[in-house]
Amino acid sequence: MARILGIDLPKEKRMEVAIRYIYGIGPALGVKILAEAQINPNTRCKDLTEKDVANLTSVIQKDEFQVEGDLRREIQQNIKRLIDIRSYRGTRHIRGLPCRGQRTHTNSRTRKGPKKTIGGLSRKAPAPK
Repeated sequence: MARILGIDLPKEKRMEVAIRYIYGIGPALGVKILAEAQINPNTRCKDLTEKDVANLTSVIQKDEFQVEGDLRREIQQNIKRLIDIRSYRGTRHIRGLPCRGQRTHTNSRTRKGPKKTIGGLSRKAPAPK
């Protein structure tokens, strides 16, 4: 099993797909990295040699791609900055609502969580004297 930047890549997948398991590497960047490291994208992850793994790691680190912890940290700092300056997007993050203009009347269950039913309350009768 190949381990790159602390991430275990799946053994049976082709490298073109397996490299995407690293946070911050998508389809286009993955192909570019594999080409620079001179690794065939159709190679299975289990067939990589130690030299290939070391080569891949060095290519990712030397080209200064922001991946994994650094990228996650930067994204969290950006969100914290928005919250600190009390921007509209920052307040949406605080409230756990969508930040990019989506409607919330019927959708956005992912951000808001499961429904909280409010109706069905009966009026309490006064206590007998």
